[in-house]
Amino acid sequence: MEVILKEDIKGLGFKNDTVSVKPGFGRNYLIPQGLALTATTSNKKVIAENVKQAAHKAEKVKNDALALVEKIGVLTLEVKQKVGDNGKIFGKITSLQISDALETKGITVDRKRISFKEEEVKTVGTYTAVLLLHKEVSHEIKFEVIAE
Repeated sequence: MEVILKEDIKGLGFKNDTVSVKPGFGRNYLIPQGLALTATTSNKKVIAENVKQAAHKAEKVKNDALALVEKIGVLTLEVKQKVGDNGKIFGKITSLQISDALETKGITVDRKRISFKEEEVKTVGTYTAVLLLHKEVSHEIKFEVIAE
């Protein structure tokens, strides 16, 4: 019996794959659990169209991420923070502050997509943050911590 998988199943296949299984396994487990569809010609056409549309959407998201990288370029951000006598800042710089600094430049990046190359940013100086815009697109941006 041929079925089309609706999700990844370890040892069997990945989502949208057409696989051959024993009829009892397909009828009694995969289909009732909502893990698979019978592989009729109409279901195969629907899945093929869904895969095509998903690929098109994924390409658009990737192109948007690449356009954002070009827009950012070699931009250097300034993050103002209260500083003590020895150049140590009060608290630490977080991804939220980097996101806010990008917002002031007209660039929107979710704070969850920002990570730092250094462990913690706790002193005045120049640092690097990594923007994870897409699973295949990341961009390094420099930011400078200055006294407020």
